Amino acid sequence: MQKNNIYASVQSDFEAVNQFILGQLHSDVPLVVKIGHHIIESGGKRMRPLLALLSANALGYQGDKHIKLATVIEFLHTATLLHDDVVDSSDMRRGKTTANAKWGNEPSVLVGDFLYSRAFQILVETENLSVMRVLSNATCVIAEGEVLQLMNVKNPNVSEAQYMDVIYGKTAKLFEASTECGALLSTNNTNHIKASADYGLNLGLGFQIMDDILDYEGDATTMGKNVGDDLAEGKPTLPLIQAMKAGSETEAKLIRQAIRKGGLEDITQIQQIVHDSGALAYCKQKALELADKAQAALNMLPQNEHTKSMEAVLELAVDRKQ
Repeated sequence: MQKNNIYASVQSDFEAVNQFILGQLHSDVPLVVKIGHHIIESGGKRMRPLLALLSANALGYQGDKHIKLATVIEFLHTATLLHDDVVDSSDMRRGKTTANAKWGNEPSVLVGDFLYSRAFQILVETENLSVMRVLSNATCVIAEGEVLQLMNVKNPNVSEAQYMDVIYGKTAKLFEASTECGALLSTNNTNHIKASADYGLNLGLGFQIMDDILDYEGDATTMGKNVGDDLAEGKPTLPLIQAMKAGSETEAKLIRQAIRKGGLEDITQIQQIVHDSGALAYCKQKALELADKAQAALNMLPQNEHTKSMEAVLELAVDRKQ
């Protein structure tokens, strides 16, 4: 399957989700509507709701609650983006001005809260207690992941294991919940539910590692964010953790200082160290190993056009340019 056809097997469902999303942004407060539309329509791939649709269809779901599920997942994800951009003082996302840069921090946080609340209103309409349990748990884990990341900012002593804990919470958990909930809508087969969740988990971990790699070898035009953003914020991501381990003592000292300071004063030199130390190759290998685990989980599901699309999503995740 061509990578650009990842939506093809659920095209009508995906369009229904987009329409439902827009319908759920209504509010009597004009600024809520304005900011909601700004971030929802800012060019994201809707990867997580897509995975919920694919997971449900792969296991033969009949009905329309997967449309509501996918919308809930997109709203939860979008709320975290609004809050993240405030925490990180980001001024650019997906190549566009962030809501906080345009309207200020306070409205962005409050509209994020509105999207969380609206997500749970819609979630109740799925009338599926298992799905509610997974997603309510996921929102707690995501919040913990963000707090954990905040605690690690400007700390050069973060280990690889601690980094993996952070990316599990802040990224992989929602991927895992998306595919698990799609399966929960469709079947009681515990093996299929677990395989769906494992696929989402490992896909999400690999996806985030690739995202962190792009911070050191991407470019702002294709990425839709500034190169070096993580270093500027003092975030000790895997490329830096591995570069400190594999580089010389002098190089490790420079990276440690840069993490403690934040900013981009040494970005060119650090990009070179990260590249020359083999840290990027190490990270890519890590992402490929996770992709293999996701593929193994996928192989345990019924093989059909939807699982083929899930395989194509996996290929895209580890071959990212943006």
